[in-house]
Amino acid sequence: MSIGTAMELGIYTFGDIVPDPFTGHAPDQTERMAQLIALGRLADELGLDVFGVGEHHTQDFVVSATATVLAAVAAVTTRIRLTSASTLISTADPVRTFQEFATLDLVSRGRAELVFGRGAFTENFALFGHDQRDYDALFTEKIGLFEALNASGRVTWKGRFRSALSDAVIAPRPSQTRLPVSIGALSAGSIVRAARLGLSLAMPLLGGTLAGYAELARLYRHTWAEAGHDPEAARIAGYSHLHVAETSRAARDDFYPYYTAYFAHLSGRGGIPRASFDAMAAPDGVLFTGSSQEVIDRILRLREATGMTRYIGQIDIGGQSHAAIARGLERFALEVAPVIRRESAGADRHAAA
Repeated sequence: MSIGTAMELGIYTFGDIVPDPFTGHAPDQTERMAQLIALGRLADELGLDVFGVGEHHTQDFVVSATATVLAAVAAVTTRIRLTSASTLISTADPVRTFQEFATLDLVSRGRAELVFGRGAFTENFALFGHDQRDYDALFTEKIGLFEALNASGRVTWKGRFRSALSDAVIAPRPSQTRLPVSIGALSAGSIVRAARLGLSLAMPLLGGTLAGYAELARLYRHTWAEAGHDPEAARIAGYSHLHVAETSRAARDDFYPYYTAYFAHLSGRGGIPRASFDAMAAPDGVLFTGSSQEVIDRILRLREATGMTRYIGQIDIGGQSHAAIARGLERFALEVAPVIRRESAGADRHAAA
């Protein structure tokens, strides 16, 4: 970790289309896309570092083409970094994916990033003509091809799942020398692979404890150094659900109906019991819900436990109104972010003294 470097902070969205549990209103796809672009613009105006969008292929979400959506956000922003969260590389064509994100990088003047993940759903395998039984082999091969494309404008390559490339010209090239790539992972095997490849790690914080995530972070950093990479260059990002309100009780009471509605809608079954929600939102949990001070404390504990260099929260969950989401974003950007940046940069300087 660079000395005196403040932790990066941002938000991400899947663009879920879920009815408001109180009014029953669900935005249509045009309205939801407009909300998403407005959210990216507001995050940029408020000084956050990163804005991400996830990829899904059902009617419950508005985003399937992440690079296209991020290019629209690039057109209304000036400085915020733009990342997928994540790109389902197992069923994508790495050549086309590289071209799309290289184009985004040109449009945004060097602000594009990617996170490669496997995703929580599997509809993309049949949709794009792949066998789910090849899950791991597809992921491994396609990351390798993407890294070759990222390294050179001419590529010769041969694999199992697509046609070979013979001194193929790869265009356009991005504004950045290389597109920054992270691997979204929680399993030990995937974390080891990311570290050996010299790629940043994106950890979804989905249940469990800080101690468990700290152990995975240690594995990543140990493997990273063992592979001969500069220890100071290791980067870990944490992704979690986020809700910031005026008080702790308001945060929990306001957010719970939307949170349980989100999971009930997507699963087609029941939602989350209130007791389970409260346990997840407890100080040692990984649901970042509370007052500004509570969220500050939780992010700093996460950073201390894992050495994370970036935190990104998903705040537009379960049919909340755009006005309510914007209020939470403002609290995060204006009350939480300045403290996290100051404290994290100060901690790095103190550690180096």
